[in-house]
Amino acid sequence: MLKKFYEKGKTFIKEEYKFILFLIVFCIICIWPVNYYIVIGGGIDDIGDRVLVEDGYSSEGSFNLSYVSELKGTTLSYLLSYVMPEWKRVSMDDYKYTVNEDYSDIEFRSELDLLSSNSNAIYYAYQLADMPCEVTNVDVYVIATFSEYDNLLEVGDELLEVDGVGYSSLVEFQEAIQNVDKDKVSVLVRRDGKEVELVCSLYEEEGRKILGVALQSVSSYDVDPEVKFQFDANESGPSAGMITTLSIYDQLVEEDLTKGKKIAGTGTIEADGSIGQIGEVQYKLLGAVSGGADVFLVPAGENYEDCKKLKKEDNLDIQLVAVEDIWDAVNKLEKLD
Repeated sequence: MLKKFYEKGKTFIKEEYKFILFLIVFCIICIWPVNYYIVIGGGIDDIGDRVLVEDGYSSEGSFNLSYVSELKGTTLSYLLSYVMPEWKRVSMDDYKYTVNEDYSDIEFRSELDLLSSNSNAIYYAYQLADMPCEVTNVDVYVIATFSEYDNLLEVGDELLEVDGVGYSSLVEFQEAIQNVDKDKVSVLVRRDGKEVELVCSLYEEEGRKILGVALQSVSSYDVDPEVKFQFDANESGPSAGMITTLSIYDQLVEEDLTKGKKIAGTGTIEADGSIGQIGEVQYKLLGAVSGGADVFLVPAGENYEDCKKLKKEDNLDIQLVAVEDIWDAVNKLEKLD
């Protein structure tokens, strides 16, 4: 039986080898990666499923994060984007600091952006609620390297010490660099779970000494009640920062900030409490409408103007609210009908 099957298979391959080779080559071409993300639409999700305050207050309405769905570009998805009216091509170069970055560098930075955003959200939510929030730790990471600087540091390195001395903030680390009176410095980093000591060159720009890399810090806070985040592995980036902050604050105070409404929104929460602009905002507005949101919070400025234009053109049934900072967002929600 097996021999008969083998003979039939061999005969088929001999007769159809050209078709088989064509099929293999075609499949390889279709899945071949290209230097694009393909945006295929947007939607909203109740952020209460991802941001939980211990024994927090509940609300009649909900805060919802707005998102866009992206595919990593392949030849097939790239070509389909010319046919599918709602698909959009976004060059990976728009996400890069430097041309020599790869996909893993972009993904690391996006994951770190989420951690930093959540950190800022905790800080400002507890400030708004007038509740204690003490910083317990600050981690500093390399988020980009630049070819014009000769350096041993890599994206993802966590900086621990400078010349054997630790520090408690990014500002302290930068000050430590300024106090070095030589052209090289010893930097202890954590890389892939192991501590590595590197001798790094120092450069001078505009009167300040630098390592020639981009750095980002993430703070940890001691708060009571505790906040837990349950974002999925494929969810990253800083654009949910404002909604995350509002959700935490709403669970900390007795007042129902939602007033029973389904509130969606987008915008980063910056270190100074301002709400930062985001990309693909029109897709997020359309996702909020299709998700049945009553209100869409959007950063004031270019993002708001783009959404205002789209709402008028498509006659969208949703209330647009422009916000400049987290205090402005809370104030305008409290004044909603």
